[in-house]
Amino acid sequence: MIESAQSHAELLEAFRDAMRHVAATVYAVTARLDGQPYGILATAVNSLSFDPPSLLVCINRTASLHAPLQEADRFAVNVLGLTNRDVARHFMQPSGPDRFAVGEWDDVLGVPVLATAQSSFVCRKVNSHAFGTHTVFIGELLAAHHRHDAAPLTYFDRGYIDISEAPRDGD
Repeated sequence: MIESAQSHAELLEAFRDAMRHVAATVYAVTARLDGQPYGILATAVNSLSFDPPSLLVCINRTASLHAPLQEADRFAVNVLGLTNRDVARHFMQPSGPDRFAVGEWDDVLGVPVLATAQSSFVCRKVNSHAFGTHTVFIGELLAAHHRHDAAPLTYFDRGYIDISEAPRDGD
């Protein structure tokens, strides 16, 4: 319980701690600019609208993908599955190594898409909005694919967890 006003530092620490305990799907957000692929891991991705079908992606302005994504016309959101832990680990490395050296990557409408992802969405960037340390990119869906046999890779408290055996409503 919060009993008094928090200082800015206390608020930031409480926010970080609380967000670490929110389970989140892991995404590889990718783009291509001047023939060069770029990508980062993200958890701040969400559906925005079903008509038109669209997503929003929040990217830190210091991320290696930020500048290319500002210039690119399209981007992909790859929903990582449990079998994509190797891709997630590789994407966590500093930007020096080729992030696309691990995993089976296809070119779909000009952007890198992970062939073994649980789901993938290719979007046309239609808008962006800077807020705080991040930019919110809005993409209108151009293509989508989903594998029904894939369990999601989920991030919780600084690690990956397997939620595939969690009970479902009605079970």
